[in-house]
Amino acid sequence: MNVIDVILTKRDGGRLTDEQIDWFIGSYTDGGIADEQASALLMAILFRGMEPAELARWTQQMIASGTRADLSGLGKPTVDKHSTGGVGDKLSLILCPLAAACGAAVPQTAGRGLGHTGGTLDKMETIPGWRSTLSPEEVLPVLRDVGAVINAAGPDLAPADRKLYALRDITGTVESIPLIASSIMSKKIAEGTGALVLDVKVGSGAFMKDLDQARELAKVMVGLGEAHDVRTVALLTQMDVPLGRTAGNALEVVEAVEVLAGGGPPDVVELTLALAREMLDLVGIDADPAAVLADGRAMDSWRAMVRAQGGDPDAVLPTAHEVEVVTAPATGTLSRLDAMAVGVAAWRLGAGRARKEDAVSPTAGVGWRATVGDHVTAGDPLLELHLDDPARLKDALEALEGAVEVSPDPVNPSPLVHARVTPQDL
Repeated sequence: MNVIDVILTKRDGGRLTDEQIDWFIGSYTDGGIADEQASALLMAILFRGMEPAELARWTQQMIASGTRADLSGLGKPTVDKHSTGGVGDKLSLILCPLAAACGAAVPQTAGRGLGHTGGTLDKMETIPGWRSTLSPEEVLPVLRDVGAVINAAGPDLAPADRKLYALRDITGTVESIPLIASSIMSKKIAEGTGALVLDVKVGSGAFMKDLDQARELAKVMVGLGEAHDVRTVALLTQMDVPLGRTAGNALEVVEAVEVLAGGGPPDVVELTLALAREMLDLVGIDADPAAVLADGRAMDSWRAMVRAQGGDPDAVLPTAHEVEVVTAPATGTLSRLDAMAVGVAAWRLGAGRARKEDAVSPTAGVGWRATVGDHVTAGDPLLELHLDDPARLKDALEALEGAVEVSPDPVNPSPLVHARVTPQDL
């Protein structure tokens, strides 16, 4: 097999054969193909795309580059949720213990934040003692006893994706639906879940800016799940406005715990319940997640999950040294709170990273007192910027220029869920 022939096949619009795909994924993972040659193929895929069967084979080989966990012996159905990334999206922290409290097992492999989007592991690591590096031997007892685990990807989980993801990040080949879909789904399938709910974000603060693009990605991922015997459904959800009332690591943990305690922002509760119902429906569990939130079972599950991974659920989380307040510019209805601007501001305050190896601040972030559709009064506090390094404030404030608009007329916020994609929609 010749890597030049593989590149030329895709460059000229051809379909890669199963043999070409098998050889390329195996050889690149093992170091037998140079990064510049792999980059050329990724760029060709970005421009030429992949056929469904071709992409299914590509994803299959990414899974096969490592091991696929076998969770069949747990004695309970397995289901997971994955978000394509947004601002203020702390839903995994709530959904994992909530679904577990309803009788499912949630083997969530989570990631870290990059740029303006937050990472579940960064948020959980603000809890003293909590660790994200459980071995496969440690994961199984936690899933059996507690029902949920949030863990970093181990070295045997789709190692081909780890190499290709890093390469895409530095070669301008991130924006490819086949490559995005295979990256997400190879890891989710390899983790061993039997069912998966996808939260595909749409809007200014999301990777997918328009609904048609998001729907295409959702269909491709649902198709890949079905092709690998993982029951999969996707919800297309809004991300023009940040979710909840906070964006930042410890800030979002506090908000997630508020929801688990039966409170929290209405939009977070609404979307959490919509995703939870999809998760339970996929695995045939007849339970009311709203009741499980209300009666404390979800909170009990959260506390058990945190303890099982070495954390202290009663610990006081760190807070920022300084809080800078930004006031409402006018009186009326908040008509715009731009998710991208809020996410970039949180990032510049220290909550995010520009490179994977960067450290993040556990305390930095942005809070907001109102969201779109709420009444605000000129001069009253609207945004709170949490920071430990005063030198970061100027850049964060610049990111928020034009992010807020107030209307004299009532404004109806966009629906949280735009659409639902199932295998029947393919």
